[in-house]
Amino acid sequence: METTYSLFDFAITFSFFSITVAFLAVLYRLIKGPEITDRLIVLDLAASSLIGLVLLVIIFSGKSVYLNVALITGLIIFMGNIAFARYLKKTVSNERNNS
Repeated sequence: METTYSLFDFAITFSFFSITVAFLAVLYRLIKGPEITDRLIVLDLAASSLIGLVLLVIIFSGKSVYLNVALITGLIIFMGNIAFARYLKKTVSNERNNS
């Protein structure tokens, strides 16, 4: 039996490899990050990479069941960013009032 390897299969494999390498680099930066804001930005990038990997699994498998996972992950990360922005705004305004 002959296996055909199309351009689409190559693109999916290359994308999966690229996003996995980016995700590993993000994890390294998450551990090494000097400040909490840097780590939050990296955490947002890690979530985006995770969403990309889930979407690649959806494309590869042809099952759209995992689309909810990607959507909910994006919403949770978005809400976390809003909460952190409010925290930073409150912290900065308190520091300005104390000085």
